[in-house]
Amino acid sequence: MPIYRYRAITEHGQIVTNTIEESNKYLAIKKLKRNNLMPINVDKSLQRTKSKRTVRKNTKGIEEILKDVDTANLLVSRQNAKSSYFDKMYHSITKSDRITSRDIIVFTQNFYLLKKANFNNIHALNTIIDSTENYTFRGILEDILAGVEAGENMYSTMEYYEDVFPYLYINMIKVGEMSGNLTNALEQALDYLENSDSINRTLRGILIPNLIQFVLLLVMLIVGTLVALPAIQDLYDSMGSRDTLPAISIWFSNVVNWILEFWYIPLGIIGAAVTTVVWYINTPKGKFNFHQFKYTMPVFGALIFAIDFSRLMRAMLLNLRNGMRIQESLEVSKNVSKNLVLLSVIEASMNNILIGQSWIEPFERSRLTSPMMTEMLKIGMNTDLAQMMEKLVEYMDIDIKNLLDKTIQVLPQIVYGIVGVVLIFFVLVVLAPCINVYMGGWLLSAYGLA
Repeated sequence: MPIYRYRAITEHGQIVTNTIEESNKYLAIKKLKRNNLMPINVDKSLQRTKSKRTVRKNTKGIEEILKDVDTANLLVSRQNAKSSYFDKMYHSITKSDRITSRDIIVFTQNFYLLKKANFNNIHALNTIIDSTENYTFRGILEDILAGVEAGENMYSTMEYYEDVFPYLYINMIKVGEMSGNLTNALEQALDYLENSDSINRTLRGILIPNLIQFVLLLVMLIVGTLVALPAIQDLYDSMGSRDTLPAISIWFSNVVNWILEFWYIPLGIIGAAVTTVVWYINTPKGKFNFHQFKYTMPVFGALIFAIDFSRLMRAMLLNLRNGMRIQESLEVSKNVSKNLVLLSVIEASMNNILIGQSWIEPFERSRLTSPMMTEMLKIGMNTDLAQMMEKLVEYMDIDIKNLLDKTIQVLPQIVYGIVGVVLIFFVLVVLAPCINVYMGGWLLSAYGLA
């Protein structure tokens, strides 16, 4: 059985080196991780006998580390594992290596470029791993590499890391590997990641500043209601003025005081409402209706469907170019979407093929696709479907860009409108009484002049 020499990091940040005997590298990495060791390097050893090695600074042998260790939990004795300041600092940095979307984008970009240069998967992964600085992500890539070396597909290992790789990303890689055209799949995955990252940054740039303004206005409204309004009324009463607070200020003050006194009632109503909605969404019918709402909701609905449909067409195009039939292409490509509505349309389309009817008809009947989309597919069925589908993808890219621009233009108006309503309410409830006090008109009634 082969022997592998490894360097790994314990959960306390110590670097350990030793050898492990296992049938392949994939199983060796799994065995290390079961013992809470994060592999840095795992290489096949050329010698089966233990060689004398130099003890390096900040590096401990495995025998010393495991002297007082339960390998199931890797609980290192504090007395035998005193780390230097450098060890603690190094551990704090490496432990906090959070995998970001940028890490995945850089990995995909590098992998795509290497595949274009005719690197095989193992060579490409090895090259990328050597240049990956994020140790957490590096360990995941080594897992993927071990799976590929053991004869598995990349996507099968990625499925174990669904919290790292997006669902759609994994299925794009799956489509590429099953169709035999991983390079094009990586290009599509890179476009998906970059577009998603760009959209998220744009939306954050619009929503976060306005959300901060909304929260600050809400806090000022509540604090002003609880502090400023009672102080103004006390001032009127102490000076003998017959002036009172505006009706809207009195009403809102009563509402806030009631919420503070009986806080458990609104909290219970909100909690019950949220629980009911979550429960309903998790039912089959509720989940389907929620996914239907995603495609029909104002502002975002058309954009969400256009993006999902474009990914489906891209995946189908990839499969058709590699000789798949339409039914097989639909079967493989449907995994690029997680929306139940689109999946039901795809299932209906495949059923139509089985009974000899048009596979385009269910998309047309769903009323989600535009007449232009279905008409291009119909023309493609009478000419060259792959060529027409390529033109459809180009058309969809332009359509998505237009929808995104429209959304970016409309969204700020909606957010500004909500913030504006809160601002007007703040002026009427809190600021107007304060201005009245500042102007001093209430003094006339206080001295009997009005």
